[in-house]
Amino acid sequence: MLRFGTAGLRGPLREGPDGMNADTVARATAGVTAWLRERCLGGGRVVVGRDARHGSAEFATVTAEIFHAAGFPVTLLPQPMPTPVVAYAVRALGAVAGVQITASHNPACDNGYKLYLDGGSQLIAPADAEIERCIEAARPPFARSPVQPADDTLLRDYLERVAELPSRIGGDGPRAPIRIAVSPLHGVGGEVVLRALSAAGFTDVHVVAEQFDPDPDFPTVAFPNPEEPGAADLLLATARRVDADLAIALDPDADRCALGVPGPGGWRMLRGDETGVLLADRVLGTAGPDALVATTIVSSRLLSKLAAARGARYAETLTGFKWLARAGDGLVYAYEEAIGHCVDPSVVRDKDGISAAVLAADMVAAAKAGGRSLLDDLDDYALAFGLHAGGQVSLRLADADAAVSVVAGLRAAPPEVIAGERMRFTDQLLVRGRMRTDALIFEGERSRVVIRPSGTEPKLKCYLEVVLPVSGRTGLPEAADAARQRLSELAAFCRALRPAPARG
Repeated sequence: MLRFGTAGLRGPLREGPDGMNADTVARATAGVTAWLRERCLGGGRVVVGRDARHGSAEFATVTAEIFHAAGFPVTLLPQPMPTPVVAYAVRALGAVAGVQITASHNPACDNGYKLYLDGGSQLIAPADAEIERCIEAARPPFARSPVQPADDTLLRDYLERVAELPSRIGGDGPRAPIRIAVSPLHGVGGEVVLRALSAAGFTDVHVVAEQFDPDPDFPTVAFPNPEEPGAADLLLATARRVDADLAIALDPDADRCALGVPGPGGWRMLRGDETGVLLADRVLGTAGPDALVATTIVSSRLLSKLAAARGARYAETLTGFKWLARAGDGLVYAYEEAIGHCVDPSVVRDKDGISAAVLAADMVAAAKAGGRSLLDDLDDYALAFGLHAGGQVSLRLADADAAVSVVAGLRAAPPEVIAGERMRFTDQLLVRGRMRTDALIFEGERSRVVIRPSGTEPKLKCYLEVVLPVSGRTGLPEAADAARQRLSELAAFCRALRPAPARG
């Protein structure tokens, strides 16, 4: 049976209890209703939304009708919608739960069932295991009752809030007109992000026509994830053609946002850590005293240094927004390096690609008004805090067990030296008490490597960071070259990792 992992269920579209299909969705929903009743939440409102993947419309209908028949008032969103709209709706309506049918950035053959609890946050232990037990105990047939889809009021309210971000966070400083290129990667964020940008005053927007309309087959990309090599090629080509100031790529359910910028060497996509620290600095500019910013154990250490310099508090959590959303009181911004950014946590307690896109556009407009670029800001961070260069190696393996096997082998015999540098080893299964995670951290004087199995795909994920001092602005190119070389050496170590052969 599919298990609750990151945010809920996710798996291949196929028959049987180990696949995403109408029967799996029905049983999962029956289990969630039972779990909610056990906590005296029966009869509370539930929000149901969906993306545009194969099966999503059917699965959303099944989910809504089973909740309704079980006595829960249901707000069924009227059309395919970005995941952050569901997170917003749960919080705005005071709902006891929300379900978004989506597999986010997974391949076209997958779908998923993302669950939000009261307050619009993702579930954490022990709720996941408790819900699993309720699902296992659920037995068909499950009663269903028709649900009339809601109107678009919630979307309009969400967009109104997002449009306020530039003035509320960016202040009243000058902005220059900018031109933006956008791709939703065949997902559901296209029309919504255009409306959000327009409402915030950004109307010179050019879309990647081949990727704008929702298409569950994702025909122009091997994997519909802006981080994947080649996924943003059409976007960057469009940005060059129209002479844009900013390029924005959303993942298919629009909860992630990647940025591309022009520079002396041409256009390039920013890493999630680069976007993360830029947005954090923008938010902290108007956040007030004692603000909290947060990121995860696999992200760059740069945010911790920036927060200290800006008089803010810093928190570090396990991977995933289910932890980041709970980082602590006073949270004003959180990000994970996998291009997930939460810029308005009092309203959406999850990553939100739409609001991140709007705030990024405002950030670029403000920088341009001052004769600067985002790359200038990144150079300033390198001069103040050292050059923080990062990279990632994702090894796609035969199955999730293979990735777990690699980590288990490294845990049993951790290398003392990686790519010529002596490393300190920390096992995240052992140091976090109840907050355990299957991740290994290797740290040297100038390098850091974090290795863990993916929570959503059959991948081994390796996060790399090199931190080097910079001797003045003229020393930036030399430091960047040295960092690239060091990252290449660390990446070679990671690419050579393989699961141990099975014993006969």
